[in-house]
Amino acid sequence: MVENLQEPRQRAAVVYNPTKVEVDELKAAVGEAERANEWQATLWYETSEDDPGVGQTKQAVKDGADIVLAAGGDGTVRSVAEGLEGSGVPIGLLPSGTGNLLARNLDLTLDHLEGSVATAFTGKDRKIDLGVVEAQFADGKRQRNVFLVMAGVGLDAQMIVNTDDELKKKVGWLAYVQAIAKSLKGSHIRLRYRLDDEPVRAMRAHTVLIGNCGSLPANILLLPEAVVDDGIFDIVALRPEGFFGWVQIWTKIVWENGVLRRSSAGRKLMSFTKEVRTLRYLKGKQLTMRFERPEEYELDGDAFGEVVALRAWVEPLGLTVRIPAEAELDTDAEEAEATPNTPSGEEPVPANAPR
Repeated sequence: MVENLQEPRQRAAVVYNPTKVEVDELKAAVGEAERANEWQATLWYETSEDDPGVGQTKQAVKDGADIVLAAGGDGTVRSVAEGLEGSGVPIGLLPSGTGNLLARNLDLTLDHLEGSVATAFTGKDRKIDLGVVEAQFADGKRQRNVFLVMAGVGLDAQMIVNTDDELKKKVGWLAYVQAIAKSLKGSHIRLRYRLDDEPVRAMRAHTVLIGNCGSLPANILLLPEAVVDDGIFDIVALRPEGFFGWVQIWTKIVWENGVLRRSSAGRKLMSFTKEVRTLRYLKGKQLTMRFERPEEYELDGDAFGEVVALRAWVEPLGLTVRIPAEAELDTDAEEAEATPNTPSGEEPVPANAPR
């Protein structure tokens, strides 16, 4: 007699930030999907101030979760991704409001809880790159973290530190406007950097951003050539000199990237424009930076303190994300090669310089 063997039922886990989600509503939506798809009872893990999700996620994997749903803001998503690194277990995105940057860059639903939950239970998997950073602090301590969207040093990190949390709760990303005004009073950062196997170079900038994705809140396209699964970082240095320099940057990002690049006529028009000194793009798989003095840095919108050096590298296809079953995967993404690019005004540093 042949036994009728059934495949073991799958089990989801939810790592949630209680300050970002309506827990009862979330549990109701997950419970409905769980029953409809005949999965086992979902595992639940609450984040805390001491652990925003990394430890909970690792525990969920140990407990047998087939997928871990991240319910919260960008910090929760980043922490869950860090906990899943190397596990092969996919992440499901349950964005809080409309702010989640990874969901936005993957064109996922931002404000429909039931739809996001359904995707986690019935969708398909897509592998994307994972950014990894090793930071060195002034006291010699080193810390390793991952990021999904962007890592930044300089003005953008200072802006996050200067943002009023209570104001952000009330007006969202508009709270950064006030923070920008405070941060602009800061001076340039001075650094030596090495991109892949290129020579060490010196640079002065307001901000250096290392991107795995290209879009920021309000659909601002900062890194127009960034692709989440090409194994390459897109890097930009903002180096304005005075008010006119900021106008050039704003024109480049908002007008050229946000308007002209979206049409064939606009792209043709862009071919006649010159690159501006205030904004320089680079590409590479690994970037090492050492700063003249300790500088604030951030990962996916969260401040991580002041560092004296950073090393960032790409972990190709290091994270699996659950996306809608009907979504089309981007098969046209070209594999970009790291192109040596020395912005005007930067000088190579001798090979024996500090690294």
